[in-house]
Amino acid sequence: MLLDYTPPIAPYLKILYRDDHLVVFDKPSGLLSVRGKARNHQDSLQFRAQLVWPEIGIVHRLDMSTSGIMLMALTRTALRELNRQFQQRETEKIYIARVWGRPETDSGEVNFPLIVDWPNRPKQKVCTETGKASSTRWRLLDSDGQASLLALYPITGRSHQLRVHMAEIGHPILGDKFYAHPQALQMADRLMLHAESLSFRHPDTGENFSIQSQCPF
Repeated sequence: MLLDYTPPIAPYLKILYRDDHLVVFDKPSGLLSVRGKARNHQDSLQFRAQLVWPEIGIVHRLDMSTSGIMLMALTRTALRELNRQFQQRETEKIYIARVWGRPETDSGEVNFPLIVDWPNRPKQKVCTETGKASSTRWRLLDSDGQASLLALYPITGRSHQLRVHMAEIGHPILGDKFYAHPQALQMADRLMLHAESLSFRHPDTGENFSIQSQCPF
């Protein structure tokens, strides 16, 4: 539960790209992707976008604490096609994360099945018996030994996948209040996870489309 939800106001709605079929937003950390159930959790990227485009459709979501690219559809046809691409894993996503420590290798892949941790939801956990298959590739970008900058390539799109996978291999994302140990949590004042790049096929033209958002950390 969000006991103290104070989403950022400026910029109120940052648009990276728009045409007659879709809008790509740059979501700040601390803003919900979609409306919450409580009255004081209505402010969200969805709410703000619907003030401009009342019929805009949600294609995918980012965790509240994650910043970066979020795509929405302006027509039913675009929404149906974009949803299909996400469901069929035809999109390509790249995240940037600053994590605890330095991995022993310069790249790798994490394959841990995930399931919701019901007593502690919305947290997720690894479960080899009933968890859903989850895969993340990663690549080292930079490191000072205490912390490292990684590029993360999610193959699947499970809830909290990147956060759990990094914590499970001993390199939790800095500022992660759910999965980071105390030292990693205290090293950042926000979750150091950013959706930097998204590639898909345009729902109208069918052409390959790619867009980037500059990482803020």
